[in-house]
Amino acid sequence: MYDIYCIGHLTNDKVVTTRFAQYMPGGTAYYFSCALSKLPLKYLLATAVAPAEMKYVNALQQKGIEVMVQPSAHTVFFENLYGENPDQRQQNVLQQADQFTAAQFEAVNARLFHLGPLLPGDISVDLIKTLAAKAPVSLDVQGYLRKVENKKVYAAEWPEKKEALPYISILKTDVGELQTLSGYPDVETGVKVLADWGVKEIVVTNGSHGSQIFRDGASYSIPAYIPPVIADTTGCGDTYIAGYLYQRILGVDIINAGRFAAAMAGLKTAVPGAFAGTLADIQRFMKG
Repeated sequence: MYDIYCIGHLTNDKVVTTRFAQYMPGGTAYYFSCALSKLPLKYLLATAVAPAEMKYVNALQQKGIEVMVQPSAHTVFFENLYGENPDQRQQNVLQQADQFTAAQFEAVNARLFHLGPLLPGDISVDLIKTLAAKAPVSLDVQGYLRKVENKKVYAAEWPEKKEALPYISILKTDVGELQTLSGYPDVETGVKVLADWGVKEIVVTNGSHGSQIFRDGASYSIPAYIPPVIADTTGCGDTYIAGYLYQRILGVDIINAGRFAAAMAGLKTAVPGAFAGTLADIQRFMKG
């Protein structure tokens, strides 16, 4: 049995700035998997890519990651366009991969499932229910809060949220996503709404301001761990939740699991690309 079983699409990302254009793998599944590959646990990624992007799967396998590939007509293709202001981005979806179905996962088992949808059609509510009958389900909600119109990505409501969220044991969101999902601008009210809808544990990240974790009416504040130099923040949220889930399946309490996750995410920002540290590196960074 796997400790953690992740379901999500890898992406083919095209990053265009005023100075260069670059292609690279990405997506929740990619950064989450790279982070967990450095930790001692039994892990599997289920993804869907077209033949042209199997090179990304091969690269993950070379890191020791077990990958189950669903053939797909296309790989998710994000185009990210940056102008002179790097904080302003236009995001386009040029291709979408095939949807995962509940039938594909009827025979799988794990101690915990983590879902990383990038777009609303990636993972159905039926699949969430199928997995929740087997083990706790963790969800990174960002993909359900997007819509694509004329290839452009916009923020959107998740119409099926009240049907799906009672089946989610751990929800990962950032402050902006929480506001969109709950309809309330402040974190405390938004979290209460999600808890009333059935979510058991809610992880809210807020970049350099740290994170908050909520369970059973209690709130836990986790400070950010910031390295001397920040090189790349892409995938920090995925790295954070990878570390957090790893600690939680070991039985670690919320505060210490959150601190481990924050340190792992902070360490990731020190170098470009996905997390490439070790368990010993995380522990040293936590000690300062």
